[in-house]
Amino acid sequence: MEVFEEYLTRMDNLEHRARLEEVLGWITKTFPNLTPKIAWNQPMFTDHGTFIIGFSVAKHHLAVAPERAGIVHFSDKIVQSGYDHTKELVRIRWDRPVDYSLLEKMIKFNILDKADCTTFWRA
Repeated sequence: MEVFEEYLTRMDNLEHRARLEEVLGWITKTFPNLTPKIAWNQPMFTDHGTFIIGFSVAKHHLAVAPERAGIVHFSDKIVQSGYDHTKELVRIRWDRPVDYSLLEKMIKFNILDKADCTTFWRA
């Protein structure tokens, strides 16, 4: 989690900071083989040099980026969880709970789907 400290300390809203810290900590504990890093000024996790999932913060939501393939694969479940999404990210409103079951499925999907991927992003 040390890699995310500087990013987190720059967040002015303490509740949003605590929520993101909780999510990042959960991923670190649940998926200890993933590599936490900051890239493009955003916290993310990689596996064997390929992108798995990333996050960004906005005024009203935490944005989760599992790449387009993850959005397509989980679109129905994302909506069922009460979130909206674009082609590239899921928006979790700060006043809504995090669906950790869905987050876990998205991460597992990317780990398996990109097991043989040799590039950072999907081709």
